[in-house]
Amino acid sequence: MNKHEHHFHNKPERSCCQHDPQPEPPANTEEGKSCCHGHEEVPGEGHHHLPKASEPQDESCCHGGNHHHHGDVKPSAGAKYFCPMCPGVESDQPGDCPKCGMALERNPLWQPATIYTCPMHPEIEQDHPGDCPICGMALEPKTITGQVGEAGEDDEARTLSRKFWIALALTVPVFVLAMGHLVPGIDTLVPKRISKWVEFVLTTPVVFWAGGMFFTRAWRSMVNRSLNMFTLVAVGVGAAYAFSAVAVIAPGLFPESFRQHGEVGLYFEAAAVITTLVLLGQLLEARARSRTGAAIQALLGLAAKTAHRVRDGKEEEEVPVDAIAKGDILRVRPGEKVPIDGVITEGRSNLDESMITGEPVPVAKGDGDPVIGATVNQTGSFLMRAEKIGSETLLSQIIHMVADAQRSRAPIQKLADTVSGWFVPVVIGVAVLTFVVWAVFGPVPAMAYALVNAVAVLIIACPCALGLATPMSIMVGVGRAAQSGILVKNAEAIETTEKVTHLVTDKTGTLTAGKPRVVDTEAKDPTRMLQLAGSLEHSSEHPLARAIVDAAKEKNLEPLDTRDFESTTAGGVTGRVDGETVRVGKAAFLSDAGIAIPDDLRQNAESWQEQARTVVWVAIGDEVAGILAISDPIKDTTPGAISTLHGLGLKVIMCTGDNRRTAEAVARELGIDEVHAEVTPQDKIEIVRKLKAAGAVVAMAGDGINDAPALAEANVGIAMGTGTDVAIESAGVTLVKGDLTGIVKTIGVSRAVMRNIRQNLFFAFIYNALGVPIAAGVLYPFFGLLLSPMIAGAAMSFSSVSVIANALRLRHARLSQ
Repeated sequence: MNKHEHHFHNKPERSCCQHDPQPEPPANTEEGKSCCHGHEEVPGEGHHHLPKASEPQDESCCHGGNHHHHGDVKPSAGAKYFCPMCPGVESDQPGDCPKCGMALERNPLWQPATIYTCPMHPEIEQDHPGDCPICGMALEPKTITGQVGEAGEDDEARTLSRKFWIALALTVPVFVLAMGHLVPGIDTLVPKRISKWVEFVLTTPVVFWAGGMFFTRAWRSMVNRSLNMFTLVAVGVGAAYAFSAVAVIAPGLFPESFRQHGEVGLYFEAAAVITTLVLLGQLLEARARSRTGAAIQALLGLAAKTAHRVRDGKEEEEVPVDAIAKGDILRVRPGEKVPIDGVITEGRSNLDESMITGEPVPVAKGDGDPVIGATVNQTGSFLMRAEKIGSETLLSQIIHMVADAQRSRAPIQKLADTVSGWFVPVVIGVAVLTFVVWAVFGPVPAMAYALVNAVAVLIIACPCALGLATPMSIMVGVGRAAQSGILVKNAEAIETTEKVTHLVTDKTGTLTAGKPRVVDTEAKDPTRMLQLAGSLEHSSEHPLARAIVDAAKEKNLEPLDTRDFESTTAGGVTGRVDGETVRVGKAAFLSDAGIAIPDDLRQNAESWQEQARTVVWVAIGDEVAGILAISDPIKDTTPGAISTLHGLGLKVIMCTGDNRRTAEAVARELGIDEVHAEVTPQDKIEIVRKLKAAGAVVAMAGDGINDAPALAEANVGIAMGTGTDVAIESAGVTLVKGDLTGIVKTIGVSRAVMRNIRQNLFFAFIYNALGVPIAAGVLYPFFGLLLSPMIAGAAMSFSSVSVIANALRLRHARLSQ
């Protein structure tokens, strides 16, 4: 990854005009440093490739080549921006060329640096492809881009495919010659003294060229003291090949105990076949692993490539999405994708947001409504203002969040890590013990049986399957969740969600639509009261404040001058509006300020609250001016979601800052188990802590700033994507669509992923628990059965593939249980 100390691109390791060989650099000048080609470096700004003032700017450069004019300049791939007029002026930030003043252009060749990591050991990171020093697996791109990710996967699969097919072509004749006694005429056609040399010649490139990477990875594993699958493969194949090679080149070195019918047994076919089968397993694994990133590749493919930018309200131009700046006005026609996140400024339409939210029903949008990049405009044409670009867009955040979560480690991974740490040394010990037992007690030729069975033990043991069991399921499961609008921050959140027993949820924006409206008022002067309250609430971010402001706008009441605004958490707001002290909030908020609450208004407020309406009190000066009734309708999906959650065994608890009567009315309608009303953010934290202390596993769902502390305190925080950034940052899971059905799906994802992980671990444990003893020969005394090293190699290869194939089933898992 390139590091840049200055604003403009600087490549100290290469000559400034990028010609080789590099001349020796001259001494620095006093003011601006001169490069080897007589160009200047502007002090404090890095290497610009600017000609000295004495140079004719339109004549040849120091190499005799003409400076390119506009349209001919070729930027390097290392900088994000470049000047189309001035060769060599490059920058990592947008801006103007220091030479000609022209705005720098986006470099079409630039791509972000790619970090490669191990799918089994995410702590291993480097800036180039390679193998993991711990487990030997091929590293994968961590920052997934459509081009880089696919190219890396294709390169790995292509290399493995080429090696496999060549190895197969060489292995078949080796196998046929080795099994000549089973094929009539082979022994006569190719005498043994010739066939053994042919086997030697054909097996050597299979083992050392096609399978050379196994020995390289095994050596690294030993150097790093982290033995792995490739250690076993290399030792097993190496032992079979070395034994056979010595038997061909110097057979006299072997004692009589190694001979049968006067000949030392050869195992070239075992070495070649095992290498080829392991290569096949690696090839299938590489192709299967590439499919685990299909969810991210699908998300990347959703983004629009171009947009229609409107200039001066009339002129329209088609531009790449990367060229859009904040504030640009864009036109979106029917059938087109919304190019970027923004707000509709003119027009109406229905948008298909299913690729983001997972919900198929189109959403009606009009003036002032937000739109999400990559969603599809269905019916009308509209103008929108770009508000988020690049990594700020929801799609970009989803992609990076999914990528990070896929690389995270679930706590259950510790079990696999612990077992894997002891596994290889134990297997090597078992192989040594197998060799000794067969050498001492085995039939003639005892040493040959000892070698074959020891090699079979080494080959069949596959810690790779054990190591892949958890990360593969996490990668596929997180991607599957993202396609349904569920963003998981890390693997721990998935594992914990499965165990949730209690769901603590806010009311406004979670159970309800989060778009409250003023539905009734009572006051001596309703217009005056609404204008003052609306003016004061202009400075508040609370959903109820938005309802009061909207109500004032509907009556065309202009906001008045407001000063000394103060907000009291879970109480209300106060300030001076048009020279009057105005308070808006709960009845207790006004009482604490010494304002008397009239009995007639109190009775009316209680009546409204029993109808699930929220009552907001307004005081002007030292007297109550009136009350406002605000209603926030329950979401259509909430009753069904709560019923399903009960069916899943969860207890649903509502915690809200709203008054008790309103909260209890909503709870009765929805069948909620427990209600806590008129609570502060600190109260929510205490409720979560008490539940956890009682042994409950708590999930907290909310969407506001006041929910953020409780979201962080809960075992699993679930933020509604319609909520605040603070709430989303505090949560382990974010639902792109602020809907309680998303929690049902989240639990479904968690249970499906954890079930899949347990299946994978079971397969890996059982496979090794049965395979290693059989390979060691425990069945031989009873049934006369031995496991050929070739069969062991095939089983080892396909064990990893079976684990990945099982993980891939999550791509089609049902999320609702």
